[in-house]
Amino acid sequence: MSQQSKADLRTAYGRALEAVRIGRFATAERQLREIQLASPGEINSLHLLGVALLSQGKLAPALEILERVVADAPGFAHARVDLARAYRQDGRLEAARAQLRQVLQERPSLEAAWLAYGDVLVGLGRLGDARFAFEQARLLDPQRQRIEQATAALAGRDYRSSEGIFRDVLKSDASHLAALAGLAAVAIRSGNTKDAERLLCHARKHSAHHPLVGRAWGHTLLAAERLSEAEQTFRELLQLEPENPQNWAALGSVCVRLLRQQEALSAYEQASRLDPLQAAFRLAIGHINKTLGRRAQCEDAYRECLRLDPQYAEAYWSLADLKNYRFSDAELAAMQDLLASPAASTDPAQLHFAIARALEQRGSYCAAFSHYAAGNTLRKRTSPFSIATFEDKSRRIAACYDPEFFRARTPGGHPDSAPIFIVGLPRSGSTLVEQILASHSQVEGTMELHNIPAQVRELDHRGADRDGYPETVRALSAAELEELGRRYIEDTRAVRAGRPRFIDKMPNNFSHVGLIHAILPNAAIVDVRRHPMDACLSNYKQYFAQGQSFSYDLEDLGRYYRCYLCLMDHWDTVLPGRVMHLQYEQLIRDPQDTVRHLLDFCGLPFEAATLNFHENRRPVRTASSEQVRQPLYASGVGYWKHFAGELEPLRAALGDCLARFSQ
Repeated sequence: MSQQSKADLRTAYGRALEAVRIGRFATAERQLREIQLASPGEINSLHLLGVALLSQGKLAPALEILERVVADAPGFAHARVDLARAYRQDGRLEAARAQLRQVLQERPSLEAAWLAYGDVLVGLGRLGDARFAFEQARLLDPQRQRIEQATAALAGRDYRSSEGIFRDVLKSDASHLAALAGLAAVAIRSGNTKDAERLLCHARKHSAHHPLVGRAWGHTLLAAERLSEAEQTFRELLQLEPENPQNWAALGSVCVRLLRQQEALSAYEQASRLDPLQAAFRLAIGHINKTLGRRAQCEDAYRECLRLDPQYAEAYWSLADLKNYRFSDAELAAMQDLLASPAASTDPAQLHFAIARALEQRGSYCAAFSHYAAGNTLRKRTSPFSIATFEDKSRRIAACYDPEFFRARTPGGHPDSAPIFIVGLPRSGSTLVEQILASHSQVEGTMELHNIPAQVRELDHRGADRDGYPETVRALSAAELEELGRRYIEDTRAVRAGRPRFIDKMPNNFSHVGLIHAILPNAAIVDVRRHPMDACLSNYKQYFAQGQSFSYDLEDLGRYYRCYLCLMDHWDTVLPGRVMHLQYEQLIRDPQDTVRHLLDFCGLPFEAATLNFHENRRPVRTASSEQVRQPLYASGVGYWKHFAGELEPLRAALGDCLARFSQ
C-alpha cells in the first residue's frame, strides 16, 4: 500500500472516529466498512466498527467482530472492554466478567474497564464490589478535577460556568459519564428535559448502572413528570447505594409528588438518620408534616433546622409561611441580627420575608412593607421576569386560539371528563376551592400538577429559539391533540387513588385554557379570582420557591393581573360557558349558594361535607395549607388597605380593571 493510500485511510479513520465520538454511529459504520474493504482486517478500524454496531444495538455482528479483534490482538485492552460490554448486553455476565478481570490484571488503571466491571457486577448481584468498581473509575478519571470544579459551580447555581466546563470535557471525551450527567442537570434547571433525556440515553449506553447517571436519570424523569419511572429508578439506585442519604432524599421527593406523604416522610427520615447534620433533610421533614397537618411536628422540625444551622434562613421563612405562627421577640431579634451580619450561606431575601411577617403580626405595617420590598428586590435579581415578554406571549395565545381554531377541531381531543382544572392567580383562594371539592366523595384532590406546563414546554421547544408555543399547536393533527389528552390522563394516574374525578390546581394554567379544551374538551375549568389589590399583595408577600417570578415587582404584578383578566375574557368569548368564574369574596359572603353552583358546574351532586371542608384532614401542599383547615373567615378581604399608601404603584398598574371589582 502506498504512503498516499495509508494517509487516506488514516484520514478516513479519523472521520469515523469523530462520527463515533459525536454519536453518529450509522455514518461511522458506513465509513468503517469502506476502510475494511480497502484494508481487510485492519485492527483499529475493525474494533471501532464493532463499537459502532454495538452502539446501534446490532449485538450479533458486534459480538462477532469484537471476538475476532480480541482473538487477533489479545493485548488490545479497550477491545476486551467493549467485548465485555457486548457480552453483558447478551446476558453472558460471567464471560464479561472474565474478560474484564483479565484486563484489570494487566491494566489496573484503565478507567473504562472499571466502569464496565461495575455494570457486570451489578448484573451478578455483587453490589458491594460494584460500588468499589465505580468508585475506582471515578478516582482514575483524568478529568476528575475539572468535573469536581464544574459540580461545585453547579451546586453554587453558576450554571454558565458549570455548563462550559462540562461541554469542554465532552469535546475530548463525548461519552464522559459525569460530564453528560452534569450537562443533563443544567438542562433540567432550564426546563429542557428532552435535552437531558438525550444526554443521559447516550450515557446509559456506556454504563447501564453507574450511580451518578442513575441519579441524573431519576431527576430527569421526575422533571418530566414520569413519576412512576422515577420512583423505580431511585429504588434500583438504593439497591446499589443504600447508605447514600441523597438517594433516600430523592425517593422522598418522588413520593411527595406522588402524594404518598407518609412514604416520603419515611424516606427523608432515613436520609436524616444517615446524615443527621444535614439541615435540609429536617426542613423537608417539616414540610411534609405541614402537608399532613401535623403542626407540632412541623414546628419541631423547623426549629431543629435552626439548631443544626442557626443561619438557615429558609427555616425562618418556613416558620413564617405557616401564616399563623407568631415569632417571639427573641426569634425576631435573631433574624434581624442575622440579616445585619449574614453568613455566606444565608439567603437574605428569605430573612426579609420572615422579618416582614413578624413585624406585620405586630401591626407595624410600614416597617413590614419595607422588608417585603427589600426581599422582593433581591428575588427579582435572582429570578428575572420580563412582563413585556409575558404580555406578548398572552397576545400570541389569544391570537392562536381564535374561534376558527376551535370550530376546526370540534369534536376532538380525548373525551375523558375526570379532570377539574382550577386556574387563576396564586393566593386567590384556589386551595380553598380545591379543599371544598376534595371533600366530595367523588373528587380526588391531587393538588398542583405540572403536566400541562410540561406539555407547553415541549411545544415551545419545537419552535425557533424554544419559543414555538402557541403557534406549534396549530400544526398538530386531531390525532396528536387527542394523544396529548390521553397522555395527560395516563401520566396523572400515578397520583390518583381511584375516585371518578380529580383536581389539577396549577393556577398558571389560566394561560393554557385553550390547550386544555383542545386536548380535554370535557374537563371542567374553574377560574378562582380575588380582588386584584388583595390578590397581588398576597403574592407580593409570598416567597415562592420557584415559578412565580412575576410577583416580585408591584408594577409587574398589576400588569400580570391585567393579562390574566384579558385572557379569561378571551376564553369567555371563544369558549362561552366553558369556564366558571368563582369570586373569592362571594364564596366568603355566601358559601352555601356558591358551593352549590360550583358543584353543579362540575356535574357533582351536593354533599354537606363540602361545606365542612375544614374537617377534611387530607394532605395539602400549598402555602395555604394551614388556612384551609379552618372555617371560612373574612379577615383577608380588604386586607390590602393596611398597606394602601405603599401600594400606589400597584394601583396605577392595575388601572381601570379595578372598576370591575367591588369591595
